This record gives sequence, C-alpha cells and structure tokens, in this order.
Amino acid sequence: MTRILLLGAGRSASSLIQYLLGHLTAEDWQLTIADVNPAPLTGLLAAHADRARAVAFEIGQPERLHELVAAHDLVISMLPALFHPVVAKACLLHGRHLATASYATDEIRTFDAEARAAGLTFLMECGLDPGLDHMSALPVLEEIRAEGGQLTGFRSYCGGLLAPDSEGDNPWRYKFTWNPRNVVLAGQGTARYIEDGHPRFIPYQHLFRRVEALQVPGYGAFEGYANRDSLSYRPIYGLETIPTMLRGTLRRPGYCAAWAALVALGLTDDSYHLGNTAQQPWAELLESFLPPATGSQPLAARVAAHLHLAPEGPEMQRLNWLGLFGPEPVGLPDATPAQLLERLLTARWQLQPHDHDMIVMQHLFDYRLPDGSAQRRTSSLVVIGDDAVHTAMAKTVGLPLGMAVRRLARGLVTQPGVVIPTHADLYAPILAELAADYGIRFVESEQAVEAL
Repeated sequence: MTRILLLGAGRSASSLIQYLLGHLTAEDWQLTIADVNPAPLTGLLAAHADRARAVAFEIGQPERLHELVAAHDLVISMLPALFHPVVAKACLLHGRHLATASYATDEIRTFDAEARAAGLTFLMECGLDPGLDHMSALPVLEEIRAEGGQLTGFRSYCGGLLAPDSEGDNPWRYKFTWNPRNVVLAGQGTARYIEDGHPRFIPYQHLFRRVEALQVPGYGAFEGYANRDSLSYRPIYGLETIPTMLRGTLRRPGYCAAWAALVALGLTDDSYHLGNTAQQPWAELLESFLPPATGSQPLAARVAAHLHLAPEGPEMQRLNWLGLFGPEPVGLPDATPAQLLERLLTARWQLQPHDHDMIVMQHLFDYRLPDGSAQRRTSSLVVIGDDAVHTAMAKTVGLPLGMAVRRLARGLVTQPGVVIPTHADLYAPILAELAADYGIRFVESEQAVEAL
C-alpha cells in the first residue's frame, strides 16, 4: 500500500483529486487530502471512505506539516509555489518523495544533492505550463532531429482563457482560471529571449505593447506576449545554439493593449500602500493617478488623453467595462494598487457556474532539412472545461501530475533528485494516457516556407 498526501485542494486540484480517487483501489493507495477548508470534500470522498479522507491543515502549522508528511510515503503539493521549499524540507527530513506542478526554481534545485543522496525524487513541473509544454515539445524536437533537421526557431505559447461560448459581452474575453494575483502581477521584471541570434529584452512597461499575432485552427486569433525568461530551457531542450527562442502567454486580441493601459496608470504596482479608505470610489482613486485637472473634462476623457488613447477606442471601452470611472468603492483599506485591481477584477472576471474555460497551447518549430528546404511545424492543443469547477485549467494541470504520481508510486521513476519531465520514459506514457483516456492531444501541421 502507498500512502499519498495531497497538500492543497484549491481550484486547480479538482481533476487531480478525481484522478487519484479513480485509481485508489487498483493501485492500492491510501489518500489524505489536507486543506485549510476540508469540509467541501466530504461528499466527494464519501464513496471512498475506506481509502480517502480529508483533514484540516494550514501551512503555518509546522508541527502538523511534519506529522502529515511523516505518516505518508509520497507528498503532492498543490500549495502556492512559495511554500514548496517548506514542504521539500519536510520531505527530506522524513525521507518522502515529492511531486508538484510548479517550476523547479533555483531554491528548489538547492535540494537536489540532498535528495539524490537520500534516494528521493522531487518531481517538479508536471502540470500544464510548466509540464505539458515540455512533454509535447520534446518528442517533436526529437522527430525533427531524426529527419536531419536543424532547428532555427522555437516559439511556445500557452494561455488560460474563456471558451468562445462563454465570452458573452465581456470585451476582455477573459476570466480568472488561475491565481488572480499571479495574473495581476504577470510580466513584472524584464522579459528576455533571443531572435535571429540577437538577445532581446522587453522592460515591463513595454511588454504588453510588443505582441505576436497567432492563429489556432478552429478557434481564431490570439496574441502572445513574452514570458520573463525564455532562455533557461535551451540546454534542457538541447537548443543551446538555436538563433530564435521565445516562450510566451496567450490572450485574445485587444487584451494586451488594454492591460498596457492599466500598467501605464500604475494600477499593477504592488510595491507601496495607498493609505486609502475602503469606501474610496474607484473614480476618486483613479483621479489620484492623473496630473492635476486644468479644465472640466470628464475623468474618462482625461485618462484617454493621459494615455494617448482614442476616447471611444477599444482600450477605453475595456477600462470602462471594469468600472474604473464609476462610484463603486475600492473595498480594501490601505492597499497597494495591485491589491485593489485584483479585488476589482476578481468580481468582474469570476467564472460563473455555466462558464467554460479554455486552455490553448501552441508550439512553432522552424527548421531546415538536409536538402536546404525550410519547414515550419505547428503543434496546437485546445482543451475546453466542463464547468466552473472541472475546468480545462484543472484538467491540464492536474491530470499530468496525477499520471506522473502514479508512475512515481509504482517505482517507474527511478531518477533521484530534482526531476522534470524531459525524459521520454516519463512523458511518453503521460501523453499517451492523456490522448487515449481524456482526448487531450496536440494537432500538428507542417508547411514549407521560403525563408526562416
């Protein structure tokens, strides 16, 4: 019997939990789900009472964390990423394997040597992005190399969006399917990538104005902006000398230009507190970010002039839809601008029970064949959520992680230390299971191009 501990049962864990419950008996597992609010899990676990339970847990309870980790064989952390090092230390102390969907950060990699020495596997980046991005790109790269192709460009984009039938009259065509705070703070810092052999850097204030247009068959147009670091995977993918490499985030057209306006206004700044009251109207707050008024122009017109936007243009329409120019109270006292924006957007961008979200991932591989011809292979994935609980985000994060955990529990992942799914013996079975059992598969197309 393998005793599995799942820490965290938030919005992205629903499909993971279903997957684990579905394999309890066949795999001879005992499952404990530890969450700050375990009550909603009672009904779900009732049919599995002999093998699954939910318990209360908060990360600020170190003794409770060690008690839980010590009582299990394998730990899955779906906690916010900043808590993974705390969990990893507990796993090292008690000799337990660890699996997460989050990045193998520099801090996590400091545990590699100790985990190796203890024969423990810390399986990271087994979700969507990171996770499926690696698993889906690497076999294509191997196929191209097997044909004698030389990679000249690799672009990879991913986004959590709304399915077309759920966009309604929302001009942003977007709602939260992931941590709202991460969305509000996305892109802060400087993005870096390489293009035609030249390093490229995009400061935060310009990031959302430099986008690439993309098409996904059957789902229309998207725009992509660069992630903060597009280059760290070059050695992992074997692309150290590739002249063009960019990893980015997808949104629907128009989103980025309107978000750039929020950045320019200063509303995504999380570095200082405003000293505001919770009752302060949004219009009054916004006024404080503008130069002093010299006439009687309405607030929206002054914002448009300040941002050099057309008063009736699409960016201003999106800002107005959020309620920035109205009397609604900001709702939080002494907050940062980013905290107030997050609160406002959470109300406007909350998935409703009837909503369907959508995951879109696309890879673009440019390469030359031995005969000198230039080719582009496009690999696209679209996944639609079932509802506001069983979302596409939860599926594409939780299912690959659950499948990786099943292999780890079976002893089929033998590499110790900090591991990510870049080896075919790990990612190939996961891709096959996703396609066969869940219909989650990439669609590829290829075309000759004149020059790359």
